[in-house]
Amino acid sequence: MKKIAARALLTCATAIFYVNPVAAQGSDAPPLPGTVLAGQGTMRFFGLEVYQARLWVSPGFAPERYAEQPLALALTYQRNFTAQAIAKRSIEEMRRVGPFSAEQAERWQAALQTALPDVKPGDTLTGLYQPGSGAVFRLGSKVVGEVADPEFARLFFGIWLSPNTSEPALRQSLVASRTTSGGQ
Repeated sequence: MKKIAARALLTCATAIFYVNPVAAQGSDAPPLPGTVLAGQGTMRFFGLEVYQARLWVSPGFAPERYAEQPLALALTYQRNFTAQAIAKRSIEEMRRVGPFSAEQAERWQAALQTALPDVKPGDTLTGLYQPGSGAVFRLGSKVVGEVADPEFARLFFGIWLSPNTSEPALRQSLVASRTTSGGQ
C-alpha cells in the first residue's frame, strides 16, 4: 500500500504545487564553481510538500538556451521515493520536452535508475549539467551516479527548464532572476 501511495504521489506531484519566491541564501554554497542561485520553488501535491527545487546558473544564463549552459538543479525531498519511481516519472516528463524512441526510453530509464539512489525526507539530490557531456548526480556532496548521454541530459533538465515543462510556474520561479526581455 505504501508503494502505491508513493507512486501516486510521485505520478501526480506535478499537478498541484506552491512556488516560494526567489530567496538566495548566503549560506548556500554553489554546487558548480562560478554559479549563482537563480531561483527556487516548492513542489506541493494536495498541500503536501514533495520537494524544494533550487537552480544554480552561470552569469549570463538565458532560460531560452538552458541546454547550452552549465547548471545545477538541487531537489530536497520531503517524501520517500525509490530510484525506480523517480526514473519512471522522469522519462514520462522528458517526453513533454522532446521526442525519443522506445529503445532510448528503456535505456535511459535503466541508466537513471542505476544513477539515482532511493531518497528520504531531507535528502538533497543534485543534478549537474554540462552541455555535450551528460548529467552527474550527487546525494549531498557525494557523486552517486552519472548518465553520460548529452541528449538524455538536455531532456532531463528540460523537465524543469524547457518551455514545454508540465510546471511552467515552477520553471518561472527557478529562472525568475535570469529571464531576459527576449522571451522564453
